[in-house]
Amino acid sequence: MGLFINGQWSTEQPVDDHKGRFIRAKTQYHHWVSEAGAPGFAAEPGRYHLYVSYACPWAHRTLITRKLRGLEQVVSLSIVDPVMGSDGWHFSHAPGCIPDRVNGARFLREIYLKANTHYSGHVTVPVLWDRRQETIVNNESREIMRMFDTVFSGSSSANFCPAELRERIDETIDALYEPINNGVYRAGFAGTQDAYEEAVTELFIALDGWERHLAERRYLCGNTLTEADFCFFTTLVRFDVVYHTHFKCNLRRIVDYPNIWNYLRDLYQVPGIADTCNFDHIKRHYFQSHTSLNPKRIVPLGPIIDFNAAHDRERFN
Repeated sequence: MGLFINGQWSTEQPVDDHKGRFIRAKTQYHHWVSEAGAPGFAAEPGRYHLYVSYACPWAHRTLITRKLRGLEQVVSLSIVDPVMGSDGWHFSHAPGCIPDRVNGARFLREIYLKANTHYSGHVTVPVLWDRRQETIVNNESREIMRMFDTVFSGSSSANFCPAELRERIDETIDALYEPINNGVYRAGFAGTQDAYEEAVTELFIALDGWERHLAERRYLCGNTLTEADFCFFTTLVRFDVVYHTHFKCNLRRIVDYPNIWNYLRDLYQVPGIADTCNFDHIKRHYFQSHTSLNPKRIVPLGPIIDFNAAHDRERFN
């Protein structure tokens, strides 16, 4: 995985606590883009660049928001190679990748070092880069998603965080994070049997709860598609493909949950969302990057999942 220690690159494995629980490092850049014309980081077309991985669920939520808000001509994009080695994320010309045409970097860690030559911490995606000040604005997916939705002006007037639902959306995203979004990683990178079982138990208790929740409403916050749904979607769409086997989250599959499975297909079929999904990148990243979990780096052919199959969610309209 790798990280910087006072500007020096070091390789390391995922960190756990004394009980074997996976500990996710906190993001460090939390600047906010403001309205166009304001001082500081102003929302100006062509000024910002987004670094992402198709494989990463955290980056994926920013890709969805960028796509559905029509920001593709406003915020430019680089997509790293799906396979992460000892040097961290790198840029390549492999199918689906977009090299760094802003800074000409070979590795994403060069971007972090350009922003701060003494940076200490992990090198993660997504990264929102400011061309003008030549620095990282933000590397927290939730905050980038919110800025794309509420500050930038795109070709779409869609609003996935309406003011009257904002508190509920934030509460829902909070509720999803630890047991589900991070829960699959807590299971996959657990260092002990107890830590693994704790994570998997909490994960499926949470999924069972959302299955009941979605029996009564089309989306997480009612009948309005919101940022909270994007945060759930990016974990769900990877679940049966990767997490069920690779991270041993195998009590049940998403296709075994009638409401969640229909909900997942409903979201996948929203125009534009399928365009942000690259299952080749997703599978190759997890199965070929995590050599401690899959030392022979063999990528499974399956499972075969039809995300375009008909769903029943229109019944809530």
